[in-house]
Amino acid sequence: MSPVVAIEWTGVLEWLLPAQGERVLATLLFTDIVGSTEHARRLGDRRWRGLLAAHDEAVRQMVAVARGREVTTTGDGFLLVFDGPALAIRTAIAIRDRVRTIGLELRQAVHVGEVELVGADVRGIAVHEAARIMGAASSGEILVSSITKVLASGSGRAFTERGRHELRGFSGPFELFAVGAG
Repeated sequence: MSPVVAIEWTGVLEWLLPAQGERVLATLLFTDIVGSTEHARRLGDRRWRGLLAAHDEAVRQMVAVARGREVTTTGDGFLLVFDGPALAIRTAIAIRDRVRTIGLELRQAVHVGEVELVGADVRGIAVHEAARIMGAASSGEILVSSITKVLASGSGRAFTERGRHELRGFSGPFELFAVGAG
């Protein structure tokens, strides 16, 4: 029988876990309510606040089911983080379908990239890219970057080319794809 060797796990765990400000690969999902200002103006503050609360609850339920993480709200949308692109895409579809039942349409984007962890926040160029990709989406559309499409290729999800887009603040075009059935 060989002797039992004690291992110092503290140092190993510190090495394995991301430190504050460390860069990690993440899948980002941005959501945005289409026409939120028009909804608020038409409904008035009290009714809009109720509809927005129903939207927020629906999104949070779908994210909890998918084991995603809410990073922040944008007033009429969310920045969410997931472990992988296929899971984020499935969640985006579920969110879109659920929010439609309360009379709202979303535009969404899923993008994979390196982010910097700062407390509970994520920062970096990938966050800006994801926000710009969402800005290119039409009502009801979920757009993904080419890297996201490649990484989700085994998911059985279909993608439709949406062409090359110049994203504000970035040089060179981004190839974008819309999430289809699957």
